[in-house]
Amino acid sequence: MDLLMHLHERFNDMLWGVPMITAIVGVGVYLSIRSRLIQVRRFRRTWRETVVRAFRKESAGEGDISPFQAVNVALGGTVGVGNIVGVATAISAGGPGAVFWMWISGLLGMGTKFFEVTLGMHFRRREKNGPMIGGPMMYIREGLGKRWQWLGGIFAVFGSLAAFGIGNMVQSNAVAEGMAHFHIPPWATGVILLVLVGLVTVGGIKRIAQVAMFCVPFMCLMYMAGALAVIIWKIHLVPSVIQLIVRNAFHPSAAAGGFAGAAVRHAIRFGVARGVFSNEAGLGSAPIAHATARTDHPVRQAFWGIMEVFVDTLVMCTVTALVILVSGAWQSGETGATLTIMGFSTLMGTKTASALVAFSMVLTAYDTNIAWCFYGETCAAYLLGHGRRIRMIYRVIWLPFVVIGAVVKLNVVWNFSDTLNGLMAIPNLIAITILAPVVIRLVRDFDTKYPAVSK
Repeated sequence: MDLLMHLHERFNDMLWGVPMITAIVGVGVYLSIRSRLIQVRRFRRTWRETVVRAFRKESAGEGDISPFQAVNVALGGTVGVGNIVGVATAISAGGPGAVFWMWISGLLGMGTKFFEVTLGMHFRRREKNGPMIGGPMMYIREGLGKRWQWLGGIFAVFGSLAAFGIGNMVQSNAVAEGMAHFHIPPWATGVILLVLVGLVTVGGIKRIAQVAMFCVPFMCLMYMAGALAVIIWKIHLVPSVIQLIVRNAFHPSAAAGGFAGAAVRHAIRFGVARGVFSNEAGLGSAPIAHATARTDHPVRQAFWGIMEVFVDTLVMCTVTALVILVSGAWQSGETGATLTIMGFSTLMGTKTASALVAFSMVLTAYDTNIAWCFYGETCAAYLLGHGRRIRMIYRVIWLPFVVIGAVVKLNVVWNFSDTLNGLMAIPNLIAITILAPVVIRLVRDFDTKYPAVSK
């Protein structure tokens, strides 16, 4: 058994090592070139189509939920522990320079997510007596044809299984850790979470969207307020910290305090990897949520994909990084949530900082759990036949794993989840690369139909 676990860990390191990171970044570069950096060139339009229109009632076109609700479900699956713990891990392992490469991965990820969402919307179909169904398995089947249908099936298999790990047990374990700060035992957290998750997931995508539309903005605003308070308190250090980030992105990080130093390759590896793990661009999960949105054109919803990665990586991850760096906590030798808490505690004390970080992790882990339940059940419905029965069976099976995740150690679950997520990404990256011309045609169609506001 130990030998099998060792072999699996080596396989996982290889899968999520240089080859996978190179593939995700390489596809991001290719798509950015094909679209002439649409994520930058059209960012003003992105702002108008997302932030400006967010609270308008009109949502023309077929779909189940509003565009704003869809992006909140997708953000519920991405904005989470990675923004709090992942950033700290990247800095502790790769030094301040890792933040720069996280920005690069975010910039490329904005373009990748644009292509994913466009394809997910364009090739979506109405499930019989159910929601709109989209995502990699659909644009592989409908876009690449029947000869490639096996590839969509592979994505759906890995997606339906991976959801139980990274989307369920890992998240409930994070909630249990957070609630332990309030002296609530893990088993009690698991039972409470089972009830809360069950009450939401049983209502399907519409109820998930309603909950996500409250939890995601509330968590983001609460966490941002605390982070900005620390940054403003140390505002005089921000210019030197920016210089530190850029300098260490291309030169080795020197040892300082408890920080042991890091080579440039570590800055690139951990910065890019943490960025990818946080925003999930290239993984193929978010298009499943976006495909349920009401909209009159696939490209209009794809602007939400750009904004999703922008908020996740270039805003949330950045403020966490600045808190850790301006506070000097990065030199402590700590890592993970402890490092993030140390950054906040320089202004608000350990108790308040612990409560803020713990409560943020609880909310984001809960959001991620319900979002990934929908991702997993959609993959299962694609494989086993569309219909309410398959979805309901999946939701019932989902719930016991919420409690299991809260009470067990998850080293093995983490490893298998990472493996399944990596295997999910491969079919998706192949599909969006081949179908890139379809997205370019849809962008031109959008510009033709809406010329007054397209640029």
